[in-house]
Amino acid sequence: MITCCDDHWNPPVRDSARGRYRFREYHVTTVPDPLALPAFTALCVTGEERDCGAASGTLHAPDELTRWIAGHCAQTGHQHYEQIVRAILRAEPGAWQ
Repeated sequence: MITCCDDHWNPPVRDSARGRYRFREYHVTTVPDPLALPAFTALCVTGEERDCGAASGTLHAPDELTRWIAGHCAQTGHQHYEQIVRAILRAEPGAWQ
């Protein structure tokens, strides 16, 4: 659960005597959207002066990503990859504090 400040709808109130701001807070829980597929991407970062830069493209299963990495590794011998995972989340606001 994350606490957020609602400064877009209720601007902060400035206490001019003390120079402080007060924000109304609320709790938000994020939940993965069950209708959206996650997206996985790998980027080869092997290299001394610069990265290889080969990219898997968008894949929708961790096994597909591992298969791409294994193929690239077999062809090039490269062993270092950056993994990017994207998912659609739904924010479920809780009670105002």
